[in-house]
Amino acid sequence: MERSVLTVGGSDSGGGAGIQADLKTFAALGIHGLSVITAVTAQNTLGVRDVFPVPAEMIASQLDAVADDFDILWAKTGMLFSPDAISLVAERLNALDCSVVVDPVMAAEAGGSLIADGALPALIEKLIPLASVVTPNIFEAEAITGVKVSDLESARAAALRIIDMGARAVVITGGHLECRTAGLPAGECVDILVTKDGAACISGRRRSGGNHGVGCTYSAALTAYLSAGMSLQEAARQAQEFAARSIEGSRQVGRGTAPVDQTAGLREDAERFRVLSSLDQAVSMLAEERMFVDLIPEVGSNIGMAIHGARSEMDVAAVEGRIVRAGRRAHVSGCMRFGASRHIARIVLAAMRFDPGIRAAMNIKLDEYVLSEAACMGLRISSFDRCEEPPGESTMSWGTARAIERLGAVPDIIWDSGGMGKEPMIRILGRDAVSVATVAIMLSRAVGKR
Repeated sequence: MERSVLTVGGSDSGGGAGIQADLKTFAALGIHGLSVITAVTAQNTLGVRDVFPVPAEMIASQLDAVADDFDILWAKTGMLFSPDAISLVAERLNALDCSVVVDPVMAAEAGGSLIADGALPALIEKLIPLASVVTPNIFEAEAITGVKVSDLESARAAALRIIDMGARAVVITGGHLECRTAGLPAGECVDILVTKDGAACISGRRRSGGNHGVGCTYSAALTAYLSAGMSLQEAARQAQEFAARSIEGSRQVGRGTAPVDQTAGLREDAERFRVLSSLDQAVSMLAEERMFVDLIPEVGSNIGMAIHGARSEMDVAAVEGRIVRAGRRAHVSGCMRFGASRHIARIVLAAMRFDPGIRAAMNIKLDEYVLSEAACMGLRISSFDRCEEPPGESTMSWGTARAIERLGAVPDIIWDSGGMGKEPMIRILGRDAVSVATVAIMLSRAVGKR
């Protein structure tokens, strides 16, 4: 029987947190998720409007249903809201004899309380002692322990208090902790993992984006990785990265705090595969076209393509080592990888700032006949003059932007006549690598007929 992971918590009608976030996380990580709903919230990206606690008998019925059919070795808890719900869930999970990750949810990122008055003592007395891991943010850690968390040392002290309450391990997530107070580099996000045997800091790059549902996503990912047999420290590291990618992929679907996107990593990985596939097809086309060799410049040719939403050179794939002449054939002198060509990447990134759909480019040698044929094909042509380049600028970034400015749109062809030590060049731009290669082949055949 394949493993299933149980989440017990509240429903978010806005789809950003709670049960919805947990199940999306489980699905993204290839795990079948089971759910027991303890409360229904009227909630959106602006905050929580109302909470309806699910009656205890219905919570019990849900727990019985999943326990009777599934092999549950791991469970996580989120919003439990009332003392009665906490006591019931703790009793049933204890009877299941499964490992439990406790996310002590108390408030929504968008605003609004998610725990009833008087429920915190039940959480401390009944649920925390069952926990394999507790995953509070700094505010939840303060509420549970009374320790003011302002840096890593105070976070460790709060975690040790929770260990004293019976938890086997604690991860205090550092999304709200300003790391500069602890002498760590700005831009870092540090979670602190504490067990009775010691503490470890898990550091990652702070990502920009919305964070509605990030706490639920982190704890669900941690549960999923632990259920797969990872060590606690590795699971915490992987969960931090998963949550960070979810923040980075957040989308402004409402008017408030943007929900994280648990599928962001999957979508980016799939997009990178599609880019490499298009590039592979394009390179094969060019290598098989005998006429193309006549358009390869002395410095070699290259072709590249970016993922959707590319932000850096590492988001643009190209040929490592370029495409060069080998007798009367084009020879691909390296593999295709992201970050292989700064030259091509700068052209593509500059073009994408004007039109995000233009994600591919390649360079070929400048030939007046090629420009003439391009014009006959109806391709839009523009150019830049290296003599006008301001000091300190990247030629490809500036030149591409200058050619776009001159035309008033992203051209299909950008050329320049070179300069001191710089070969004259044509760049072909397009929506993907295959379309760019197709234009290059059409131009090479036209040149071959003259």
